[in-house]
Amino acid sequence: MRLPTSRGPVSGALLELLDTSPTAPDTGLASALRERTAAALADTADIVQDDDLQTALFLAYELRYSGLHGVDDDWEWHPEVLALCAAIEAPFEQALRERASVPDLPEPGLESVAAALFELTGSDTGPSVSRYLAKKATDEQAREFLILRSIYQLKEADPHTWAIPRLRRHAKAALVEIQADEYGGGRFDRMHAELFARTLRGVGLDATNGHYVDVVPAITLASSNMMTMFGTHRRLRGAIAGHLAAFEMTSSLPNRLYGNGFRRLGYDADVTFYFDEHVEADAVHEQIAARDLAGSLATDEPELLEDVFFGAAAGLYVDGLAGAQQIDAWTAGTSALRVPQSAAVPA
Repeated sequence: MRLPTSRGPVSGALLELLDTSPTAPDTGLASALRERTAAALADTADIVQDDDLQTALFLAYELRYSGLHGVDDDWEWHPEVLALCAAIEAPFEQALRERASVPDLPEPGLESVAAALFELTGSDTGPSVSRYLAKKATDEQAREFLILRSIYQLKEADPHTWAIPRLRRHAKAALVEIQADEYGGGRFDRMHAELFARTLRGVGLDATNGHYVDVVPAITLASSNMMTMFGTHRRLRGAIAGHLAAFEMTSSLPNRLYGNGFRRLGYDADVTFYFDEHVEADAVHEQIAARDLAGSLATDEPELLEDVFFGAAAGLYVDGLAGAQQIDAWTAGTSALRVPQSAAVPA
């Protein structure tokens, strides 16, 4: 991914550090990064929506995916980068635990956990970006929707795949079954990330991973960071399972509406295929994720039951914030991006 621009002292200090060799003598950049991070964490009003801290965490995490252009891959597991992640992750996770509305927990079991997850996701009253897109969105707003989604969708499934080696038995098999579909059953042209890239190209947008990272708000980065944090910590394997369950259970109908919205705006099947594909696929995935993944995990490891529901509730909370920001901006006649599309990085 190309390097984004700094959004403050922490992301700026991290970019300066990553511009050096990980084996170079200490020039004071590492200590500057630690000091600026501590100061930013002490001063932030809301870590979930802090542009600078979420950008720094996103940068550090991206080293675990496709990497950063011009940055030595050895920074991925460098102690200074890991220390930065740990410093931000702790208060980020704490904030999510304080704000996510975890329901009363059911007994651990396939049907009981699935029923409680369906009740949780079914009672979510968050703003409906999908209904707005289906009925009201302008072409410019629809393109903004795709730009915002591109941060996760161009690496769709990857954050949840981290959990595969961390699970056992039925839960592991269920996750593999879902992810195999996400990766197109081994066919590149059927990978969901590639299908989304096709949608971006179909409306004239750039399909390069991270191309639009500078124009998306902090909450969009926080959504991606939350998934990576859940997926890359073994102790949070319950949370990533619950997150995926809620994600799949709130996907099928919205994707039908997204597809209808783009058809209303005159786009053809080349653009809408990604959404149409998810209508049927996620109707199947939600059953597997709720019962065979989350239910089996809670049955085998009941001590993870609370985290299964924390992961689901945290996903609904963060995506609700992101959706509210989009609709508030659009109904006010403004852009949902940090930089309006006309001024964004051109395709």
